[in-house]
Amino acid sequence: MKWIELSLSVDGELAEAVSEVLSRYAPSGVAAEAVVAPDESHQLTGMVIVRTYLPIDENLNPTKENIERGLWHLSQIRPLPQPHYRELESADWENAWREHYHPIPIGRSLLILPPWYDVEAGSRKPLIIEPGMAFGTGTHPTTQLCLSLMETFLRPGTTAVDLGCGSGILSIAAVLLGARTVLALDIDQIAVETTLANAGRNGVADAILARQGSLEDLAGLVQETGVSRPTLLVANILAGVLTEMLQSGLAESVEPDGVLILSGVLEEQLPGLLEQAEKQGLATRQVRGDGDWRAVALERTRK
Repeated sequence: MKWIELSLSVDGELAEAVSEVLSRYAPSGVAAEAVVAPDESHQLTGMVIVRTYLPIDENLNPTKENIERGLWHLSQIRPLPQPHYRELESADWENAWREHYHPIPIGRSLLILPPWYDVEAGSRKPLIIEPGMAFGTGTHPTTQLCLSLMETFLRPGTTAVDLGCGSGILSIAAVLLGARTVLALDIDQIAVETTLANAGRNGVADAILARQGSLEDLAGLVQETGVSRPTLLVANILAGVLTEMLQSGLAESVEPDGVLILSGVLEEQLPGLLEQAEKQGLATRQVRGDGDWRAVALERTRK
C-alpha cells in the first residue's frame, strides 16, 4: 500500500490544536516536530511541523476533505498554511518523519529526544519522549516554559507534584533535575498509563507515583504514600482551571516556602491569575513568556 504524508509548518502555539484536528481522521497517529535552527546551535525557531500519514485507498479523498474542513475552521481563529502532501511507498512511510526529527534543547540542562536517537555524551540530560504522540512532547511553549522554570526552582532531593501529568514529560524532567519523588496526577487514566510508560523508558519509574485523580486527591496520596510534603507543584493546564484550583486550596498543596509553577496562561489572563494567587498568600517570584503564553512561579509565603 502507498501512503500520503500530510504536513503543516505552524507556530508552536498552534501545534496541539492542529494535531488534534489531524488525529480525528488519521489512523496512523500524529507527529509534532520542533523546528531548530540549521546551524550548530540547534536552537528552537518557535515553529513546529505537524505530520500524519494517510493510506491511499477509497477513503483518501473523503478523509482529506474532512481534515481540510477542520483546518479551515481552525484558520478562522488564526491563519494557517495549506497542508502539504507527498506520496510515499509502503516501505518508507513508517520511518519517513524520523529523518526530519531533531533533539529539542530546553533551558540549560535538558534535551528532549525520541527513543531511537543515539544519545551522545554531553552536559545535557536526555529526556526520551515518543514524538509520535501528538501531545506532551515538549514542542508547545507552555511545556517549555514549565521546564525552564523547573530548572530554576526545583530543590534537589525533595518531592514534586505534576498536576495534569499528560505524557509525563514534566514528571520525568523533575526527576532528572533532582526530585527524589514525583506525584503525578491526571483525571485521564490513559495519561497515567502513558506517564508510567515514559517513566520506564527514561529509567525513572521508581521515582514517579502516577495516579488517576485531581487536586482533591493530592493530600490523600501524600498521606497514603508516606512521601515528604511537596516543595514544588507544576500544573500546565488552562488559566480558568488554575484560577479555580487556587480558590480551592492549591496553595496549601506545597510546604511553606514551596513553589507553584503554573502554565497554560495567555498574556491577557495573567493579571487575573496573579490577583487570585495573591489572595491565597502566594508571592510572584518569576514570570516567563513565549509569544502570547505566560508561565509563573509563585511562592507560598509563611504566615
